[in-house]
Amino acid sequence: MESSPRFLQGVFAFEGKGIESPFPLDPALHYTVPDGVIAQTVYFRGGNTADELICVLLVRDGKPMRYFPIGAKNDVHIPLRVVEDLDGGTVIELFLAAPEGIAGAVVIDLGLVEV
Repeated sequence: MESSPRFLQGVFAFEGKGIESPFPLDPALHYTVPDGVIAQTVYFRGGNTADELICVLLVRDGKPMRYFPIGAKNDVHIPLRVVEDLDGGTVIELFLAAPEGIAGAVVIDLGLVEV
């Protein structure tokens, strides 16, 4: 079976709107699974330059799927190892939640594989 890796990644500046108010971070962090393909998340890596905890949300078809808290000036690596299948047409986005007024940058690397 042939597979293709896909990545949602980059460094993104942010200003928090409230930890309970997640917002889409950047259009580059949007992925639609092609029709006729199944995608699977493989890992999430993230880093936070801010002085407070932030949270990256993996949103599936408009609903929260996974939460990735990242401590103040810290990083995370979370192996997901094929947690679940994402069918063709599924829309994945990464949102950010941070305390209101907190500014910083977040490093994001979400690895997926299409099978």
